[in-house]
Amino acid sequence: MSARGWGHPMMRFEVIPAIDLRGGQVVRLKQGDYAQQTTYAADPRELAKRYAAAGAHWLHLVDLDGARSGQLANLAVIAAIAADITEAAIEGITG
Repeated sequence: MSARGWGHPMMRFEVIPAIDLRGGQVVRLKQGDYAQQTTYAADPRELAKRYAAAGAHWLHLVDLDGARSGQLANLAVIAAIAADITEAAIEGITG
């Protein structure tokens, strides 16, 4: 193996699924622009359960309303997900 990295022990990484919340719904913003939002039909609690059942050890929950206002806005949804999910740790972020 060459010195370009192939001779090093295999690197390991973990994919952490993110659920962006706005108005209690699962959304994605195009380049962080609130005016360019895609809303998904998935219920955030069911989506979190699916990620955990698929083997996710962590879930990253983003309160977009809270990030914008500086106040927790989706706490009820985040708390419900935390109560539902016992097989994955919850990491959350807000404003």
